[in-house]
Amino acid sequence: MSELNAPGAPAPSGQESRTGFRPAAVAAVPLAAIGECIGVVVPGTSGSVPVTGISLDSRAVRPGDLYVALPGATRHGADFVSQAVEAGAAAVLTDDAGARLLALSNDVRVPVLLAAEPRGVVGRLSALIYRSRPEGAPAPVLFGVTGTNGKTTTTYFINSLLQALGKTTGLIGTIEILAGGEPIPSLLTTPESTDVHALLALMRERGLDAASMEVSSHAVSFHRVDGVVFDVAGFTNLTQDHLDLHGTMDEYFRTKARLFTAQRARAAVVTVDDGWGRKLAAAADVPVTTLATAGPGATAGSAGGPAGGPAGGSGADWTVVNPVPRALGTEFVLRHRDGTELRVHTGLPGSFNVANAALATVMVLAGGHEPAAVQSALDTADPFTVAVPGRMQLICTAPAAVVDFAHNPDALARALEAVRSPAPGSKVIVVFGATGQRDQGKRPAMGAIAARLADTVIVSDDDPHDEDAAAIRADVLAGAVAAQDGEGLDCTILEVFPRDAAIRKAVELAAPEDTILVAGRGHEVWQEVKGVNLSLDDRVELRLALTARGFTVLEDQRIES
Repeated sequence: MSELNAPGAPAPSGQESRTGFRPAAVAAVPLAAIGECIGVVVPGTSGSVPVTGISLDSRAVRPGDLYVALPGATRHGADFVSQAVEAGAAAVLTDDAGARLLALSNDVRVPVLLAAEPRGVVGRLSALIYRSRPEGAPAPVLFGVTGTNGKTTTTYFINSLLQALGKTTGLIGTIEILAGGEPIPSLLTTPESTDVHALLALMRERGLDAASMEVSSHAVSFHRVDGVVFDVAGFTNLTQDHLDLHGTMDEYFRTKARLFTAQRARAAVVTVDDGWGRKLAAAADVPVTTLATAGPGATAGSAGGPAGGPAGGSGADWTVVNPVPRALGTEFVLRHRDGTELRVHTGLPGSFNVANAALATVMVLAGGHEPAAVQSALDTADPFTVAVPGRMQLICTAPAAVVDFAHNPDALARALEAVRSPAPGSKVIVVFGATGQRDQGKRPAMGAIAARLADTVIVSDDDPHDEDAAAIRADVLAGAVAAQDGEGLDCTILEVFPRDAAIRKAVELAAPEDTILVAGRGHEVWQEVKGVNLSLDDRVELRLALTARGFTVLEDQRIES
């Protein structure tokens, strides 16, 4: 989204987070070439105006930029053209509404180009201006991961495995952005297309070998990956989320599937544990490698989604077999249909991390690495025991206290199943809520899942945004109570707010043999309430509450998943 759609005032700001995005040197592109790229005639001498950057945010404009003025939630970007020009914008691209606003203002001192839907051409222009992946020139091998759950961990796993193979790598995702230097905090799962192409150009300039990127459905819908062609696109899974944007699961699927076309990818790896994965593997128009992680006993549609295609391990190119617990994690064999086998280990808990590790491995193989080299890297570096902030992050061991980003029904169920201890008498206490102004249908479903899989359910606030927090909690509680009453569940359901008080309550109720799961926000450090960003880090609050009760927290802040 543009500056006008961004909520509140998170820290760091969008402007500050972008300071390290651009390459050091960009050869100027004449405005005439920009006009030709999008089918717009540039009049008179304006065609020779040099452009060396592109921005959707007037606050981030640098001298020589093309400022793209788009409509926002409350204001139009054209309202900020004077600030952009003052900052050095060389030209402006806008729509008819923006042009009308500019006509009412003072004369604009730079050329103004018009496009019917400028957002739809921003990716193409960004690729042109930054020369992010020029034909025939060396560029990082680019891996893109999409799916409802597992994107972040899988991209971290890919990054770690590539480093174990001796590659210099970049990373673009929810938590941070790495381009061979210091981490840049990330504000969106996938940055705007202007920033994506600038980052890819920066990575190419720095001589990076490979990069991995999370690709959300929002990124596809809002044109954030336009003009990007991934060498390997990967698919994790599809479960209920973001229906506030997409409306139906079918439309959600179609949006994800747009990544698996020749316009956006050269090859694909698709997890076919459920019907959605099998449907995607059949529909993709690029070469597809299939992966089954649920084992040969799965049946069509058993993991959700439409039926169709080979079930579970039947017919998949790669299959996870012989998973064996090892400490908190799992070791398993990844077997190809031709008999090739790789021995893989992840030190991170949960079957979903087996799936993430398997997908990362197969994607790296699809990126051109030989199985023998990959096996050597797996054996020597243990790349899938890697820090991923806020993803099943272990804060304490007695009680086990975990912070995770699980914020939809499937992810919450998997997290609760993963943290359940086999020790007799141990209980699971979960703290969670639901995000405001998002898919309301998942709220009661999450409440019901918590009631089924936890012993104590503490419903609190996530990010209410502009919605009434009490109403959100009521939706979640309704699902939990309905499941408890209808299914005779032996659990305790509590409503505690604000969130830091809910975390303290969970710790107050916990015995050393129990497990506390604080779910929904993961690595996030700000909670948005009515347009105000409040400082709140679940990991910090959990650590403080545990320490206050005399429990010993982990000094090394190990992160598992």
